Amino acid sequence: MMDSIVLSTLLAMFFAFIGAWVQTSMGFGFAIVVAPFLFRLNPDYVPAPLCLVVLFICLAQVVKCKNDLQVGALKAAIIGRIPGSAVGGMMLMFFSIQTLELYLGCLVLLAVAVSLCSIQLKPTSIRMGIAGFFSGVFGTSAAIGGPPMAILLQHEQAHKLRANLSAFFLFSSVLSLLVQFIAGFLSLKHILLTLPLLPAAGLGHHFAYAYCQKVSIDRMRLPVLCLCCISGITAIVHGLH
Repeated sequence: MMDSIVLSTLLAMFFAFIGAWVQTSMGFGFAIVVAPFLFRLNPDYVPAPLCLVVLFICLAQVVKCKNDLQVGALKAAIIGRIPGSAVGGMMLMFFSIQTLELYLGCLVLLAVAVSLCSIQLKPTSIRMGIAGFFSGVFGTSAAIGGPPMAILLQHEQAHKLRANLSAFFLFSSVLSLLVQFIAGFLSLKHILLTLPLLPAAGLGHHFAYAYCQKVSIDRMRLPVLCLCCISGITAIVHGLH
């Protein structure tokens, strides 16, 4: 029993390292890549521990990239995130574990489809507000709030994309965690699950920050999307059984 717990924790730390690498390099993607894998290890990893780790990564990213922030451009998205988080919290209360896993897998594959989409949308206030709303729904219910925002900001310069998405998800994670606490999905149990993940995520963030200065986001996209497809399909298959 103890060996199983240790192995599960080590695997979760490995996934946290990979997710932090992706999140730091691209500005989003931690939960998209690792949420289905962590869910298979323990459903309690989704969504609160994932949100806590993302909060930790985004805080570190914002501190390092503060000169590239454009907080004013995020106001509409932040406003939209508030009601979206409330809707996501209600979904958590009514979804079964099996339904949540199926929903999680579908969201990951949707994120892949969005990333492959070549449509360029101008990030107007209305579109940012709508993206913020759906980011709140998906981020609070499954910790996958990146795709709606990323599709609007994907053509920004890499350093601005990372900085602005990190600032948005810093606020968003706090809001989602508050809703999850109210809904009963954030407790001492979830905090204890999170603690071993933080050093691994910090290490992933450290190495990725040095790496992403040398490698463009476009070069990372294909391997990240392949990993996302594997995680999404795995979640769907298990969710259907």
